[in-house]
Amino acid sequence: MTYAFRFHQPGGPEVLKWEEVKLGKPGAGEARIRHTAVGLNFVDIYNRAGVYGVPLPSGLGSEGAGVVEEVGPGVADLKPGDRVAYGSSPLGAYAEERLIPVDRLLKLPDGIDDKTAAAMMLKGLTVQYLIRQTYRVKSGDTILLHAAAGGVGLILGQWAKHLGATVIGTVSNDEKAALAKQHGTTHAIVYTREDFVARVKELTAGHLVPVVYDSVGKDTFLKSLDCLAPLGFAVLFGQSSGAIDPLNLGLLAQKGSLYVTRPTLNTYGAKRENLVAMANELFEVVKSGAVKIEINQTYPLKDAAKAHADLAARKTTGSTVLLV
Repeated sequence: MTYAFRFHQPGGPEVLKWEEVKLGKPGAGEARIRHTAVGLNFVDIYNRAGVYGVPLPSGLGSEGAGVVEEVGPGVADLKPGDRVAYGSSPLGAYAEERLIPVDRLLKLPDGIDDKTAAAMMLKGLTVQYLIRQTYRVKSGDTILLHAAAGGVGLILGQWAKHLGATVIGTVSNDEKAALAKQHGTTHAIVYTREDFVARVKELTAGHLVPVVYDSVGKDTFLKSLDCLAPLGFAVLFGQSSGAIDPLNLGLLAQKGSLYVTRPTLNTYGAKRENLVAMANELFEVVKSGAVKIEINQTYPLKDAAKAHADLAARKTTGSTVLLV
């Protein structure tokens, strides 16, 4: 028997229950892994709160790292003792142990420890598809990034700078502005006292930007459109302030034949070969030092409810890891 967090109804952090669960033997194409570290992400809050309508009762969390304990029939690429991590999986990472499809598991290379892996898989793979696939950032680009001091933001800022781009980032206070600047952001806009649209126009001499990466949603999205140059991309990959209102597509024509997309990691990483290629690129930029993964908060896994409350209250920066 092992323990895991489950929730039986949507709601606040208090709905998370630490329960004893029984794991069977891994089936064909499955492995049983023992977690050492689990990543905390805003999508966990969406799932727990019922935003995405997860079938209940449910586990929680889709990012973690640990050790393979046992593999099921037909599994040839993994063996007990292998260090693995994942960032795109069925829910259930908030657990001491779990069963997981092996096509979601990625072997960890030497030089990347378990805590770092748990902090970077979902966020780092998200950044990979955002800046290497959804809109391919290139040298000389100036881009706009909301929540530049968040977990995705700190990775994206560094990686985009490594590619030769100039990053304009929005943050809520001066402390987060300093943090974002330490991680690739060239210009940090404190949105609580500055109009970010006006600042983007000023910083780009009126040319605006080819892409906006927006994980905030309701509070920023329409203004994000005003920051885009003609034919620009509004990439909405989260909604920490709430869902955006229904969009009049005529606005996209009025504002310069803009593109809007709502991508997810599950789509980009659905095929095993794509997931492996994305992970290899992520591992490479981390091992090279071009992207540094900083874990700014850790909590025992049993304190997941407090971690959720702190994340929702924007008390955290960068990556947060739950230690098993």
